Amino acid sequence: MNQLGIAAIIPVKTAKQLEDEAVQRQQKDAQQPVIQGLASHVRRRWEMMRDYKDKEITPRLKECHRARNMEYSPEKLREIRQQGGSEIFMGIVSNKCRVATAWLRDSLLGTGADKPWSIDPTPVAEVPPQIQATLQQIMEQNLMMYYQQGNEPLDPMTLRGLAERMKETAKAQMQHEAEKRVERMERKMEDQLLEGGFLRALHAFTDDIATYPFAVLKGPAPRKRRKVTYAPEGGMTTTDELVDEYERVDPSKLYWAPWGDNLNDIPVIELHSLTREDLQAMIGVEGYSEDAIRSILADFGNGGSWLDGSIDDPDEVTGLDHDEAVNDVVDAIQLWDSILGKDLIEWGLPESEIEDPHMSYACEVWMVKNTVIKAVLNYDPLARKPYFATSYEKIPGRIDGNGVADLAMDAQAMCNAAARALANNMGISSGPQVGVNISRLPAGEDITQMYPWKIWQFQTSDYNDGSQPLTFFQPNSNAQELMAVFEKFLSMADEVTGLPRYMSGEHVPGAGRTSSGLSMLISHAGKSLKQVINNIDKDVIEPLLERKYQRNLRYSDDPDLIGDVKIVAKGAMTLVVKEAEAVRRQEFLNLVLNSPVAQQIVGLPGAAELLRDAASHLNFANLDRIVPTREQVEQQVAQQMAMQQQMLEQQAAQEQQQPGGGPKNLQADGSEQGGRQTGNFISPRPNGV
Repeated sequence: MNQLGIAAIIPVKTAKQLEDEAVQRQQKDAQQPVIQGLASHVRRRWEMMRDYKDKEITPRLKECHRARNMEYSPEKLREIRQQGGSEIFMGIVSNKCRVATAWLRDSLLGTGADKPWSIDPTPVAEVPPQIQATLQQIMEQNLMMYYQQGNEPLDPMTLRGLAERMKETAKAQMQHEAEKRVERMERKMEDQLLEGGFLRALHAFTDDIATYPFAVLKGPAPRKRRKVTYAPEGGMTTTDELVDEYERVDPSKLYWAPWGDNLNDIPVIELHSLTREDLQAMIGVEGYSEDAIRSILADFGNGGSWLDGSIDDPDEVTGLDHDEAVNDVVDAIQLWDSILGKDLIEWGLPESEIEDPHMSYACEVWMVKNTVIKAVLNYDPLARKPYFATSYEKIPGRIDGNGVADLAMDAQAMCNAAARALANNMGISSGPQVGVNISRLPAGEDITQMYPWKIWQFQTSDYNDGSQPLTFFQPNSNAQELMAVFEKFLSMADEVTGLPRYMSGEHVPGAGRTSSGLSMLISHAGKSLKQVINNIDKDVIEPLLERKYQRNLRYSDDPDLIGDVKIVAKGAMTLVVKEAEAVRRQEFLNLVLNSPVAQQIVGLPGAAELLRDAASHLNFANLDRIVPTREQVEQQVAQQMAMQQQMLEQQAAQEQQQPGGGPKNLQADGSEQGGRQTGNFISPRPNGV
């Protein structure tokens, strides 16, 4: 308030004023050595990786993209049109890619019991210290109860044997506890993956691995998302949450240095096309500069993309019209690199964050229009990057390998050539060719059409040489030879890709005429596809899930987390043994249910566990309503045993109350049933006879 006691009016700044102030602060910060040094470093890395990819990889991406979309390259189409004739394109690569994608999705895109991964405890499981302390306390209590019962002190050998047995019991309990915790954590991770879009990303990933020389899956990438949740006081509300998301990376937008074969060991750049909404979502996220982002938003859509002219026709690879979207998106570079500590210090990074200036430090830098919007150290414990790449056929020493399109490219070209020649030859040989002596035609005669009952007019030859005015001849048909060439290279496409035609349901002669023979052929063909899925398991599924589990260990306070687990990728296993395993599982269940001896060995809890496993593969909505849990079954067994014990005690008490004071069942005359009394060796005859 002022001296008169009147509240002073504080002017509210407009959004334009706030934006102008942010731009001024950003322009001032951009002059700092750390920002200038980072921007220059990012630019050098970008130019080096871009030149390498444009020379070595981008041409292959274009060829694979055209083959999948059944398109000729501009140069080839120009040659075909110069020669004239058919422009037919046989979609062999496209068909093979669809078959491979269908098989991969059938093996990898599952949920619940059919998901392609699981978490298992190690053979010697580790549990949290508090659980170990509880088990140790139980062992000590058992020993104290033994002495309280008045038993004699044990000699050292007997005490050691007792301790060993108690230790084995504790280990079994620890292993059982670890299995229960891992089962609960597995369900939690599956829920996290579903919410983060893992299945959607894997669905697109399978298309890439079949089409391009490599495919890339990214995650977990924390992003701020708005969600609708229940309010504590009732109703609905919206909150902002950080969610670990997963996405497929466009192969045309990932760049790497040419001196390595592992993305975690070399610099990597991902090219992003950000909308205004994408930039706005970065405001307030840890690590991003709000002033830098607001300065870009103030100039959004002006001047086009700062990368114009530096990418060799990206639209031909991605299928997007980049020029039309120039005012709607802005290009951003995300660099993952290792930078010397002394360089970071020279650029202005605080020395407190650099332990050794002669060591390299993993960094993540985002840059838009020479403006660094994010520059942080990579805080992953192992300095890993969130990219997981593999290929349909891996090439040692390279990140990119061969896709289905690469393998079938030559066979596709020969089949196209044979198909074009066949179409041209069929057109030429479909009817007679006509030769006309135009000197014998009267003026105005039309020779461009021929139809039945047409009347031809001719003039007399001036030379009377006996030449015919019309000559009919039939061109030779080479359809059989061209079809043989086409079939030969179509079969070669089956061999080089490992995807025979019968895998897509096409009838084949020979062993494929019967269902069992066809099943055998598909089983053999699945061996090559098993290797592809094994590449995905080892290069993508396992490391991605290991990193997710480690993030849970690092940032979550969930009591079910244990540190000693192994991720098991089951994609390759399910492809071959999925049906056979289901048959064996059903056979074992029938054995347990039909054999009294097996029931005694397995017990009711074991039989319930088998039923739960069998029912879990049927995708029931609520399995717990059908088959109780193991704990519930054990509780039921304990109750039944207690009831049986109580019934036996009651029966014994009743027998004690019978005449004779013992558990004897007497006849009406007082003699014991089933035996003979003294003097009663011969039973009396009826009626005293």
